[in-house]
Amino acid sequence: MRRRTEALDVHPADRPSTHDSRSRRRPGLGGDATAGRAPGVDSARGWRPRWRRRVAAGVAALALALSSGTAGAYATTRLEHRPTTVATAVTAAAATGTAAGSSLADVAAAVAPSVVAVTVRAAAQEAEGSGVVLTTDGAILTNNHVVDALGAGAAVTVRLSDGTTATARVVGTDPVTDLAVIQAEGVSGLRPATFGDSDTLEVGDTVLALGSPLGLEGSVTAGIVSALHRTITVGHGQSGETIDNAVQTDAAINPGNSAGPLVDAAGRVVGITTANASVDGTSAGSIGVGFAVPSSQARKVADRLLGEA
Repeated sequence: MRRRTEALDVHPADRPSTHDSRSRRRPGLGGDATAGRAPGVDSARGWRPRWRRRVAAGVAALALALSSGTAGAYATTRLEHRPTTVATAVTAAAATGTAAGSSLADVAAAVAPSVVAVTVRAAAQEAEGSGVVLTTDGAILTNNHVVDALGAGAAVTVRLSDGTTATARVVGTDPVTDLAVIQAEGVSGLRPATFGDSDTLEVGDTVLALGSPLGLEGSVTAGIVSALHRTITVGHGQSGETIDNAVQTDAAINPGNSAGPLVDAAGRVVGITTANASVDGTSAGSIGVGFAVPSSQARKVADRLLGEA
């Protein structure tokens, strides 16, 4: 039987916005495993926080066409926003998995310590994304378009689930799969994520997406696997890169979710979020059509990048 795929043609959208990094204020952003507090009036203090414009790292608009020949009225947007002392880069062990029958709240709480916020700065510009902890001493998997958003030489920092901030360096990148590995400096005792086998996913499986949408660290959304084996092309014009076998989900993912984990009901990483769809080619908000690099592919790339370092 011939497998139908969707080809996503990419064209660039928003450029990184600029702001004075010293004016940053983050009211009400906790590191818990629930969604971060949306901006609004603080009833206790009586003020309305001023939110800075944030960059959705590497935001790009994609035109979606179905192989049936019918042009879809969709567009997709890319999200925004290893050798170390640990020898094994990424494993599929169930060390951080959750017990069968656990609630989604239990799953989110178990996975949260393995998720970080990634910030890239250059001059007055800032880009934000997410990342997944690979090793206890700070190797982190993120998206290439996050670390590459502001070009070579940009400063990279990570914010851990406990609020600790550390500088990071780029270990290696793989533009073809839109993945990258960074190394947080001076950290230890981190909790590596447990990687599952994305090849065993089925349409309808429950999944959670964790990350820092719009800079709201510790956010969690729930959904299902909507489809498997999607083919998407991300990049700019003829230079776009194709990601095969992408996992499609209706779990809400937004700018800043880039490289946050998509996990199954056991808390195992089954995908690394990288793009979502919009109806007009410019809006970056979720419409319930998101895409993730499958974990089987992400693990291989992460291991290779760490081994080449």
